[in-house]
Amino acid sequence: MAHMHRPRTIRITIIALIVVPVFVLAGLTPVAAVAPVGLGTADNFAVLAGSTITNTGPTTITGDVGLHPAGGGSPTGFASVTLNGTLHDADTVALNAKTDLVTAYNTAAGSLPVTTVATELGAQTLPAGVYDSASGTFEITGTLTLDAQGDPLAVFIFQMESTLITATSSVVRIINAGQACNVFWQVGSSATIAPSTTFVGNIMALTSIALQTGATIQGRALARNGEVTMDTNTITRATCLPVGPVPTGGGSTGGVEDLGLLMVGGALLVGAVGVLGLRRRVERKGASS
Repeated sequence: MAHMHRPRTIRITIIALIVVPVFVLAGLTPVAAVAPVGLGTADNFAVLAGSTITNTGPTTITGDVGLHPAGGGSPTGFASVTLNGTLHDADTVALNAKTDLVTAYNTAAGSLPVTTVATELGAQTLPAGVYDSASGTFEITGTLTLDAQGDPLAVFIFQMESTLITATSSVVRIINAGQACNVFWQVGSSATIAPSTTFVGNIMALTSIALQTGATIQGRALARNGEVTMDTNTITRATCLPVGPVPTGGGSTGGVEDLGLLMVGGALLVGAVGVLGLRRRVERKGASS
């Protein structure tokens, strides 16, 4: 009688080995990556302001510069600016860029899911994601490292209700295939980038942006309503390099999770094959008895 029940038991085991992986693999599906923020026509600009743009000392800007409306007059101090781009002073191009900046700012402000971290970002290493702080502000003293974990499409968004302030000689760096074009700082009031700071990302401030002596930016300084002030700075518009297709599911940990899925699936397949082999041996033994 025991031999009569064994094939049925084996069939149940085989069914389980086929069905269980479906639930296991579904539970391990990677979370979708954070969507990038589209800048629209503002993408062409390294500096964009809503009231005035002023400069002191030799500043180098790679990318367009725009002002709209020209409430405080034309940009000043540009005799000492090396501009590798076009100056748009209260023209239609600047107006369209300002309109697209508003859209990009609102997109960044509404991005989800949000992780709350400490106000002080210095000495931290953060993976891709959307971040805010309980204080509604961010400060950077020392070095902030943004780790893309091998994903060139990794997106970093920092949301602030009020200010962004760096300390002198602070550094924001992006590593492991990350791109500065995919770093966004949505600032609810004004940003102050202290002297000799090395900064990465697109600053989108509701009011103003102050780039103090010797600060460098790989990204953009985009002020919706206020001014952008510069003092012996280097501002380089960040552009995204083309990349190949990424695995379905995206995310900065997609490669690791895909490897885990492959290992789980392989183990379950080996188990199923072993059970099938056992069933054949039992059936042959039963036929010969």
